[in-house]
Amino acid sequence: MFIDEAKIRVKAGDGGNGCMAFRREKFVPRGGPSGGDGGHGGDVIMESSQRHNTLIHFRYNPEHKAQRGEHGMGSNCHGLDGNSIVLQVPVGTAVYDQETGELVHDFQEPDERVIIAKGGRGGRGNQHFATSVHQAPREHELGRPGEEHLFRLELKLLADVGLVGYPNAGKSTLISRISAAKPKIADYPFTTLEPNLGVVTVGEEPDLESFVVADVPGLIEGAHLGQGLGTQFLRHIERTRLLVHLVDVSDASGRPDPVEDFKVINKELASFGSGLEKKTMIVAATKIDSANPDKLKKLATHVKRRKLEFHAISAVTGEGIDELKWSLARHLQLVEATK
Repeated sequence: MFIDEAKIRVKAGDGGNGCMAFRREKFVPRGGPSGGDGGHGGDVIMESSQRHNTLIHFRYNPEHKAQRGEHGMGSNCHGLDGNSIVLQVPVGTAVYDQETGELVHDFQEPDERVIIAKGGRGGRGNQHFATSVHQAPREHELGRPGEEHLFRLELKLLADVGLVGYPNAGKSTLISRISAAKPKIADYPFTTLEPNLGVVTVGEEPDLESFVVADVPGLIEGAHLGQGLGTQFLRHIERTRLLVHLVDVSDASGRPDPVEDFKVINKELASFGSGLEKKTMIVAATKIDSANPDKLKKLATHVKRRKLEFHAISAVTGEGIDELKWSLARHLQLVEATK
């Protein structure tokens, strides 16, 4: 099960209380204060890990609490510090404060570590309050409470290329053709219910290059208003450097105008509000093995008028696939070079 959102409550450990004690030893009159300090509470630490690829382990376990510090003891004994806990999240997870909406941290590299809730400080024992004129203090401090927060976690997949288009435009078939990914493929809308990632390799040894492609569930008109599967999965292509817009030019789609399809999806990308419409885009006419020639010509004319790169491909026969792969690799190199 692919879970890309979760809410968790975390509580760092409270600090231990300082101790009030006095030395009571034989032959040591007026031994003085000997109360030890309380231990510090444990922190809640979040770490990015490549061993996880969803947030499902938080969906069913939403509360996490670190250990509190032990109280101070007599004979100036310091209480033990509480144990911290480490919560592992997939690379690509963004952590938001649920109350303020503020971004706490965005995990983009493996093994990043961030303290998301600090443990409370231990209280001081009465030994710290002794002075020359106050030699038997009975003051001591209570431990400070640990931080408590409610966080919202969002997983945004890290991919170089994002595939967008109407349902059944051929996105899953394409990613299965150019990579080792094995998404579900069928001839009905919304076959893809969760994002898929595939690693694409181009070139030959030793000049082999690779990049990651993300296939997200198809969009329809009104997706930004919640129609179909809405835009809940579009966050997964926010980090991509390049978009491939797939348009079905066969009559199997049941939609008469591929240019209108192209405009509708672009409108939905713009409505998402994360600058997706500003990303570099390549347009690919799919299913050309059964294409309507008039649709293909109309789409090609419109795309070239907009000065976008255009490819005609068939994932069934393989026509145009290699050219598209090399074009993606070239564009990614250009994007990297202009950073």
